Amino acid sequence: MQETWTLTLPSTEKPTSQELKQVLTENEKDLGIFLSYYFKKEGALAEKVNLGSEINFKDESSGDFELEFDLVHYNACLAIHDQKRDQMKITFEIENDKLNLKGPYWPEREMDEI
Repeated sequence: MQETWTLTLPSTEKPTSQELKQVLTENEKDLGIFLSYYFKKEGALAEKVNLGSEINFKDESSGDFELEFDLVHYNACLAIHDQKRDQMKITFEIENDKLNLKGPYWPEREMDEI
């Protein structure tokens, strides 16, 4: 499994590192949904997402950065409410006025043979 997410950039020019930080801050809730897809089988949600590292440009339209977030496990029936701080490396590509985010590749286990 490898999740992707697309955010809209405010201008069509190549954004600076500071402008990317601003877009990520403004879209905190969307980033939480994006990261939560990785933890849905655990029954966890990602909240309070913020940039955990500097934005590293590989070239003028791609690079990577770390996102930090609270990983919250909640189940009222089992009286579970755990929360821990976690982080994930995200790669990005800029195309026109879109910021395309790509999370890490997590292989899924295939069915076992009988």
